[in-house]
Amino acid sequence: MIDSSPVVTRFAPSPTGYLHIGGARTALFNWLYARGRGGKFLLRIEDTDRARSTPEATEAILEGLRWLGLDWDGEPTSQFACRERHAEVARAMLENGTAYKCFSTVEEIEQFREAAKAEGRSTLFLSPWRDADPATHPDEPYVIRLKAPRSGETVVHDAVQGDVTFANEQLDDMVLLRSDGTPTYMLAVVVDDHDMGVTHVIRGDDHLTNAARQIHIYQGMGWQIPVFAHIPLIHGPDGKKLSKRHGAVGLHEYAAMGYPAAAMRNYLARLGWSHGDDELFDDEQAKAWFDLNGIGKAPARLDFKKLEHVSGWHIARMSDDDILAEIATFLAATGAAPLEERQISRIRPALEALKAKAKTLPALLDQAHFALIDRPVEIEEKAASALDSVSRGILSELTAAVQNASWSRDELEAAAKQIGESHGLGLGKIAAPLRAALAGRSSTPSVFDMMLALGREETLARLQDQAG
Repeated sequence: MIDSSPVVTRFAPSPTGYLHIGGARTALFNWLYARGRGGKFLLRIEDTDRARSTPEATEAILEGLRWLGLDWDGEPTSQFACRERHAEVARAMLENGTAYKCFSTVEEIEQFREAAKAEGRSTLFLSPWRDADPATHPDEPYVIRLKAPRSGETVVHDAVQGDVTFANEQLDDMVLLRSDGTPTYMLAVVVDDHDMGVTHVIRGDDHLTNAARQIHIYQGMGWQIPVFAHIPLIHGPDGKKLSKRHGAVGLHEYAAMGYPAAAMRNYLARLGWSHGDDELFDDEQAKAWFDLNGIGKAPARLDFKKLEHVSGWHIARMSDDDILAEIATFLAATGAAPLEERQISRIRPALEALKAKAKTLPALLDQAHFALIDRPVEIEEKAASALDSVSRGILSELTAAVQNASWSRDELEAAAKQIGESHGLGLGKIAAPLRAALAGRSSTPSVFDMMLALGREETLARLQDQAG
């Protein structure tokens, strides 16, 4: 086991598509564990599947990690680029006797399995070349197989799952190097993790059986076995394996739905890991608290209501500059035009009020509609009903009353209240035509928040447009 070595974790996605939310959580766990201990978080692109790996998918994964705010140390490494090193290790194992040359053909292996199945035996292939005298080796293509132990047990000491035991008779002599000289995934992963100095392998529990087989490679080379931590997968709200039928499964979809990156980090951290009853926290707390013993063994369930709650908490606590940066990222993710300077200048003064209620960035922008539009304000049908002749007359009075006001909330509110009282109306009745004139809607933020954000000149112009 690793004790005093500096912590090194890694995230190793295959570039065959977008970054899945499950992969994003795995990356986050690795990032938190390393960053909380002053260690390194490395990135490896497992691009050995040349038919399916694409540069576009690699860039999509990198972009997803950047959006989520997960920085990595050094440059991302390519697994494919290290194939000669992988082959070198396979040959080294051949030399030290922990691997052997197998000349069995695909047809022979299939015949073995069919016969074993017919006789009710294990179909795990037992190569006749395992202990063959090298002098009997034919001059034909061969694969290099691991000489795995045939008896006893292999125990994976897992930081999440506990000790998991595998009977060695159930683990085959897996191929390390194919007959064309290309390494298999199982060999490449172990060699890369060793060469990168990875001390903790934190990944999905669908790799648990792989760990038992990979341990044999570590042992065959006399290498230090890393700490394994296999985390449960993410399920949908119905408890079934997460898929597209549950909605968004790609990280990019969450960016386009308007969840801030900080909120996603918080939510994903709590998806399968806990620190007491703490639900809402920032990055520094997450780094300080995150540990492998806080990861549960049961699959986590995606819950959009919880995500919205977490998102709202983070939005309310963000600085104005951070909110504006998140809005810019969100608009870019959806292909929408960026905010113009005049829109930013109007929305900024309103952010304090807007972010207190918004759960997502689209919800915030919806409330900020009044700041994003220009004159003449288009009035929605429902709001138009508040602009009868009496209301328009009141708007005219209010325009005159606030013409020379100090433009403070107290003074604006006092002027509106005074005019309302003169007509026997409460502030609520005054607010309806004000909402219509300022935003063209019947549901808006506080009318005084809007007036303060728009400023004297723009507010008076909008009121005059609708005044009778």
